Amino acid sequence: MSQSTLPYQIRPGVLDIPGVGVGCVTDDAKETGVTVIVIPEGSKGAVDVSGGGPATRETPVLDPANTVQGPDAVVLTGGSALGLQTADGVAMELLYLGRGVLVGRARIPIVVAAAIFDLEVGLAEPPSVADGAAALKMAMAQGHAVKEGRHGAGRGATVGKSLGPDYAMPGGQGAVTLVTPDGLRVGAVVVVNAVGSIIDDDGSILAGPRVADTPQNTVAIWSMGAPGLRQGESTTIGGIVTNAALTKAELARVSRMGHDGLARAIDPVHSPWDGDTLFALSVGDRQEDVGRVGALAAHAVTLAVRRSLRVS
Repeated sequence: MSQSTLPYQIRPGVLDIPGVGVGCVTDDAKETGVTVIVIPEGSKGAVDVSGGGPATRETPVLDPANTVQGPDAVVLTGGSALGLQTADGVAMELLYLGRGVLVGRARIPIVVAAAIFDLEVGLAEPPSVADGAAALKMAMAQGHAVKEGRHGAGRGATVGKSLGPDYAMPGGQGAVTLVTPDGLRVGAVVVVNAVGSIIDDDGSILAGPRVADTPQNTVAIWSMGAPGLRQGESTTIGGIVTNAALTKAELARVSRMGHDGLARAIDPVHSPWDGDTLFALSVGDRQEDVGRVGALAAHAVTLAVRRSLRVS
């Protein structure tokens, strides 16, 4: 079935979920950046970390067994573990706005984050705390548009790293929202910095290690010898958001199903060198089947991965 005949709408380049905002800050000099998703108070969240080399913050909070129901914001950032400092800027801005869990007299904003490794692309400096605060302010304006390609956390992303950085291709960030005829919305923002190749729906290679300026199949390269990669230099991270009312346990299933979307577009994925991490967020009150939401989430993730290659 072609996209033109699908029974749901595909809204590219946006996270079009009521009450949700996205903000991106790009540092072209450093070749890095940060992308922030802010969600309404009372929203729920979960996470699935399936790569072998993640850089994350506060992910245990989202375990269904734990008390806090969800975050106030999700941060996707460059700078590897050093870039996680951007979440501090987000948290302080949220505190100024009176957001967060009330503990006695104190409010504690819950900010979860995941980072990609991009420190060998630009100046080897992470995005700053101030960058995180600026991205949060943009997100609070509840803008749904996402700057795709080499913007925000996708600024320094590359893909297809098996032959070294000189033969890799630009990655980036992509976004899409799916809207069903009865009003269910499932959107995804994905930052793609994968070690593997990016695969189109017809099996052709959109990006990968370049040989004679032609992107190659990463698995084929690995079949000829061990890849010899350094741990932690690659990852794909993202956020899935829906207007369905789901529990933390159900969102954990959605985030796990979202990784199926990565597997359809990235080959290989979830390797020891990737830190693949997907957050799933529920911001609505629709009663929905978790399997339906998860299936749409996986499709949205696949489309967002492919859209991340839009260099602009």
